[in-house]
Amino acid sequence: MFGLGNKSTMVAPEDALKGQEREWVHLAPKHAVLDAPIRTDEVPDGHEVAIFGLGCFWGAEEIYWAIPGVWSTSVGYAGGYTPYPSYREVCTGRTGHTEAVRLVFDPSVVSYADLVKRFFEIHDPTQGMRQGNDVGSQYRSAIYFTTPEQERVARELTAVYDEELTRQRLGDVTTEIAPAGEYYYAEDEHQQYLAKNPFGYRCHANTGVRFPATA
Repeated sequence: MFGLGNKSTMVAPEDALKGQEREWVHLAPKHAVLDAPIRTDEVPDGHEVAIFGLGCFWGAEEIYWAIPGVWSTSVGYAGGYTPYPSYREVCTGRTGHTEAVRLVFDPSVVSYADLVKRFFEIHDPTQGMRQGNDVGSQYRSAIYFTTPEQERVARELTAVYDEELTRQRLGDVTTEIAPAGEYYYAEDEHQQYLAKNPFGYRCHANTGVRFPATA
């Protein structure tokens, strides 16, 4: 995690690494914490998928798997160009991906809005291509929506939080909001990393600003 790549500008699609032609990652069949699979290409009825990029995916996943209503989590790579990238490739900054956390959640238990609010509170969305000491385009702040309603909620809440940070003179929100494209699962050793390595690295850079209660 410690800045293997420090490229702080987005790679152009034509300059991205070639990647692989097919899926090559082998995952454990069971989530290390939740009673669910890690690979959730088939989503249970009534559930939704949310994808966030907020810096180091180890710490992000740990926070989200503890939220009631989140059925499964995984970490992977989103928002980039290189097909089926490896962690090492993503860390070069030449795939265009974020380190992302993918959630499958029950909206009757936890709303997408609450997941977005938590997203803003647990990282610093003003830092551009970094989170704390982690520097590079793979650490950029991003929301990848999977439905038109998610896009609406994401844009509305981003505007609210941006206004609050501006009021407190903490900078502008740089969060990328885009449709969820292809999501590539990260290697098995990265899945639920902090459940397997409780004293492992956590990057929880944040502004310290709670989401406004009126929103």
